[in-house]
Amino acid sequence: MQNIKDISEQLLQQIAVSNTPQDVLKAAEFRQLYSVIKKLPSEERGEYGKRVNELKVMLESAVKLRESELENATVEYIDVTAPWNINMGLISLLPSELGSEHPLTSEINTVINIFTRMGFEAIESRQIDDDHHMFGTLNFPVNHPARDGYDTFHTEEGFISPAHTSTMQNRILVNGKAKLESGGQIGVVALGRCFRNEDIDATHEHTFHQYEGVFVSETATLGQMLGVLRSFFESYYGQSLKVKTQPSYFPFVEPGLEFAIERPASLGGKPGEWLEMLGCGMIHPNVLKAADIDPNKYRGFAWGGGIERLVMLKYGIEDIRHFESGKLQFLRKFV
Repeated sequence: MQNIKDISEQLLQQIAVSNTPQDVLKAAEFRQLYSVIKKLPSEERGEYGKRVNELKVMLESAVKLRESELENATVEYIDVTAPWNINMGLISLLPSELGSEHPLTSEINTVINIFTRMGFEAIESRQIDDDHHMFGTLNFPVNHPARDGYDTFHTEEGFISPAHTSTMQNRILVNGKAKLESGGQIGVVALGRCFRNEDIDATHEHTFHQYEGVFVSETATLGQMLGVLRSFFESYYGQSLKVKTQPSYFPFVEPGLEFAIERPASLGGKPGEWLEMLGCGMIHPNVLKAADIDPNKYRGFAWGGGIERLVMLKYGIEDIRHFESGKLQFLRKFV
């Protein structure tokens, strides 16, 4: 027979020091006590079951007490700038003059500056979202095969790690509807991390960054979109560029296009070497309807591209994995 006394002492000790005491009630040792009951002789089951239930009540009381202790505990903050003694003298724990900005942070700020100068508002994309914004509001029917291209990570609670910054489109449209109805227009660029279930190699990462642009007015055209994108890339790379588009499919735009630039000779390119930089197109009427915007009166365009791809081309970086590697040899190139 299981030694209930020994197990109860063990579990109570775990609860007393745990920051998640509820998890102790799910411990295998505790669950096994119940599984033993059906294996006992019938004359012993009643007494044994009573003792296990008494232990459960005792453990639940201990959990409540521990949770109360955690809620009332005084939080000790560490001042990372405070000096500390090291042999002779005092030095700062994290000397600020020794730090530097990560290249992605610097380049994201450059992207923001270009678009805000064009008149776009810049916002941060979410790093956890739901199926409604990931697919539902973007014209992805349930079980549609187009969802397979955005294979991402799901939590047990039903949340999703966004596979694209397009999850922000519906929020941008809903928040900008009043501006449209008062005669204005929507112009927002969203930037943030995205996550996909990728096989990692020199050009693919499970964690990366995107920038998402949304523009809506009564007169938006495809020509306006191409002008905005060309202006952005020429500003970012600091030179005149040749551009082209080709048809592509994205459920949330119609028509959908891939936007490419001819790789400049100054960046190691050869004539006729085209690089696809992002997907774009006119916002699908169903996406406008999902935000309660009349597609017969308003129209818009949207685009989404990878920031790492921008930076890799600009600096001749051969492996996307360098950005998240934490290798000082790589990071020092941007100091």
